[in-house]
Amino acid sequence: MPPVFTQTFTVPPDAIDELRHVNNLKYLAWMQDAAIAHSAAQGWPLERYLRDGAGFVVRSHAIEYRRPAFLGEEIALLTWVSGFGQRSSPRKYLFRRTGDNRILATAETGWVFVDFRTGQPLDIPDDLRAAFEVVPPAEEEALLAA
Repeated sequence: MPPVFTQTFTVPPDAIDELRHVNNLKYLAWMQDAAIAHSAAQGWPLERYLRDGAGFVVRSHAIEYRRPAFLGEEIALLTWVSGFGQRSSPRKYLFRRTGDNRILATAETGWVFVDFRTGQPLDIPDDLRAAFEVVPPAEEEALLAA
């Protein structure tokens, strides 16, 4: 599986707000959905985390909106793991409109690996780390320049 995971979708009517563009909360939902899908594609579906009693929870989100997206537009959402700490991992996102290849938004989520029962941070298991190839900064820059 490539280190950069891509989902392509068309903006649905329920994503549009009063200003007739995609509501910012939809970006967060799409980010979470893409992270879960990427993890599942790497052999770590939600059920595996639940069975193991530990998994990632969000510590922080940062989104930079560059251009609005509108109803019916096709969007490519790219996501990748940009590093691993002992108990945390940053994941990055790139939203690109496929029609003109323009960047709509960039984002990053700070994930922390926790015990679901206690909520306490845990060390990220080696087999989980091995499932994801970290995308180095030079490759991230190339994604943003494309």
